[in-house]
Amino acid sequence: MGDGKLQSQSLVDLALDRLSREILSGRIYPGERLVEEQLTQRLGISRGPLREALRLLAQRGLVEHIPRRGARVATLSDDDVRELYEIRNVLERHAAASIPPDADLSALQQALDTMRKSTEEGDRPAIADAHRSFHVELVALGGNRQLCRLYESVLVRLQLYMAANLRREAEVTAAADGLHRHERLLAAVAENDVNAIISTLSAHGSRTYLL
Repeated sequence: MGDGKLQSQSLVDLALDRLSREILSGRIYPGERLVEEQLTQRLGISRGPLREALRLLAQRGLVEHIPRRGARVATLSDDDVRELYEIRNVLERHAAASIPPDADLSALQQALDTMRKSTEEGDRPAIADAHRSFHVELVALGGNRQLCRLYESVLVRLQLYMAANLRREAEVTAAADGLHRHERLLAAVAENDVNAIISTLSAHGSRTYLL
């Protein structure tokens, strides 16, 4: 009985990881229906683990359940996006003002190194993940774990919004621009210059959050 539960949970984790990656990379678009029969065949799992994975994705704000129509990738209205950016900005600024002078910046440096590698390889989804990790590590330096959890949930939903625009952003921006912005941000954190941190964060803007 116990082994069965463990196996079932591993299948939930598998589906959760695969679907999260596909949604956040833009492979599955906002509003696209998630047909259970197709997903069970493609992922090689039964309906039980799939439905649990979809439930967990809904908790994260990545999936919506529509009465009598099943599940679909979540969509964000213009107001949703604007409000999420406002929350992000408030949380980032609070965290920036709370970073101690002797903060360990190794995780931030590691995220930047990953960003640089992804940028050199031209892997846009990986770049987006690296940027999100960098900002999460930045906020974590403020030392407020509950704030960091809230911040991560906001970033995941914003990445859902940005994933749909990865191709368009690739056409109008250079990935290296984002790398340079984050290098300046790390330098400001290393100098413990709160004003410079906030100024650099402001330069990201709504269109350049993941760039």
